[in-house]
Amino acid sequence: PKTDIVFLKVHKSASSTVMNILFRFGEMHNLTFAFPQGGGYQLYYPYHFLARFVQGFSPLSPRRFNILCHHMRFLQPEVQKVVPSSAIYFSILRNPVQLMESSFVYYKGASAFSRVRSLEEFLSQPWRYYDPSSGDRHYARNLMTFDFGFNPDGDVSPERVQLMLKAIESSFDFLLISEYFDESMVLLKEMLCWDLDSVVSFPLNSRDSSTKSLLPDSVVEKLKAWNRLDWEIYTHFNRTFWERIERHIGRERLRREVRALRQRQAELARACLQGTGSVGPKDIKDSSLRPLQYGGARILGYNLKQGLPRELERTCRRLVTPELQYSSLLYKKQFPPPAP
Repeated sequence: PKTDIVFLKVHKSASSTVMNILFRFGEMHNLTFAFPQGGGYQLYYPYHFLARFVQGFSPLSPRRFNILCHHMRFLQPEVQKVVPSSAIYFSILRNPVQLMESSFVYYKGASAFSRVRSLEEFLSQPWRYYDPSSGDRHYARNLMTFDFGFNPDGDVSPERVQLMLKAIESSFDFLLISEYFDESMVLLKEMLCWDLDSVVSFPLNSRDSSTKSLLPDSVVEKLKAWNRLDWEIYTHFNRTFWERIERHIGRERLRREVRALRQRQAELARACLQGTGSVGPKDIKDSSLRPLQYGGARILGYNLKQGLPRELERTCRRLVTPELQYSSLLYKKQFPPPAP
């Protein structure tokens, strides 16, 4: 199994669920994580990543970490200073239309969104609300482009787009697609030589569907045009995703593996979870399993069954621990506080 990994955690793209998979694998195999300084949750996002943002990094010692997976704005020469040269680089993308709809609800306080009632209103005159010089502009335009380290207000000429796609291709070994999450997990397992149980997951940091809105076609087209760079990244890598599946797995085996993954997840859900699955924040009994509520979204979580055998309880708890709690747990393990 591959143990040196860089995961670019793109916002609002099922990346918290992927992070949970990496946390569990890292914990199980005693791997080291490149944590933000002081145990924070982001590597000084939205600034471009620098090696010195990592706890325990020193330019004088050649120490390398196994897994880098906290939110950052990608800058490969700096990333290379903190992970082994053999590291596998990957990320996950989401359709920019759904991504922006999600971003609008989640980051409603962002300067571009705070004065409008709806996404439609924003898109009717985006330049009236959007200021390219504001520090939080990236939440309102080409968020994936920004996370990959590029300018979200950049030129959309075919030449520039090609350069951007080539740069991503030269830095990343593969990209997953959140709309095909189970298929993505099968590909991840394949590329990292992991077993099925390592990529089993329950959706984390996902929001209640009551705040999701269906967008009319006219709005969808405006969204694509406004997020043109993201759209180019998404359509290109959605295509290469399926080409890679064909090359490494084949459609028939993919179907079998997806079925096995879903069966295993259903089995674990029956063993671990109370009720039918995710519940609203008020219904989560164990406060250590309560996800952070942010912006206008209701983030769902889970209740575990009572009285589970110890080993199973541990497995189940890890599967549903929200990223902030899990990150802080692993940080304390890797950097234990000095004894009093």
